[in-house]
Parts: sequence; structure tokens; C-alpha cells
Amino acid sequence: MPFDERKCAPDDDDDRSNSAPIPARLSSRVLGLDVGSRRIGIAVSDLLGITAQGLETLQRKNKRHDFDYLARVIREYEVKEIVVGLPLRMSGAEGTQSEKMRAFAADLQKRFGLPIHLFDERLTSAEANRFLRETELSIEKRGKAVDRMAAVLILQAWMESRKLNTGSE
Repeated sequence: MPFDERKCAPDDDDDRSNSAPIPARLSSRVLGLDVGSRRIGIAVSDLLGITAQGLETLQRKNKRHDFDYLARVIREYEVKEIVVGLPLRMSGAEGTQSEKMRAFAADLQKRFGLPIHLFDERLTSAEANRFLRETELSIEKRGKAVDRMAAVLILQAWMESRKLNTGSE
């Protein structure tokens, strides 16, 4: 996103005339999805792309319902990119579930026209379950939270790998 100095008016009483202006909006939000056959775990990044926060898990009904719900989330949070967990086998090979996620990602791209990133989600559900077992949540509440936590882990890992690949902090 190009930087536009006109969006940043300096304070009249600011004597730091040599300092660079701070952009009004530093970045944009990224949506993270852990897609299952019955539920979609949803997470969204903060504007700086540092942290991921879980949102309410979507109980899937049909494609139209699911995409209408995601459209509301995308609008509400002004999402500019989407990360979808790609289920790989432990060997790293793709299987039937990976094919389904590639098709889902293609449908997302067609519907919303946003950049879609597929990201290796191996072990995120297991990690989410392990983390939630350590909490005081009941088994029923843990079951409802695991998809959201997996979406947070997928999005957080994607943001961290992006920072490593770009060398930014």
C-alpha cells in the first residue's frame, strides 16, 4: 500500500519538523480460516499484522450461508487478505482434504477477489487441543473453542513466517 503524506497533517505545536510523518493507517487486516466440514474457525489480525484474535466459530450450513457470513466478517473488519489452513499429511504430501481446501480457496478468491494464501496447518488442531486442555474450560467449551484457536494459530504462524521471509519486524 503506497504511503500518502497528505493523509498525515502535522500538529501545529510539534517542533519535530525533521521527523517522518506517521501514516494514518499502517496496514490492513488479514482473515485466518480453519475450514472443517462442520465448522469454520475464524481469526483476524490486528492492523499491524502482529497478533491474531479469534472470532466466533461459524457453524456450517451450506455454501451460500457460509460465504454470506464470511462476507459480513470481511466487510466489518475491512479484510484485505485471507489465509486458509491447508491440511497436509505428516509427510507433507497433499491428500483429499488438501484438494477440498484448494477448491474452497478458489471459491473464496472468485467470490471476494482478495489475495488468498494457503498455509500448512499440520498440528494446529492438536496444538489448540493441547493448549485448551491446560485451561479450566469444560470439555464442551473446549470443543467449541478448538476451531477458533486453530484459526488463530494458523494466522499467527502465517504472519510470523511472512515477517521472516520479508525480514521486517
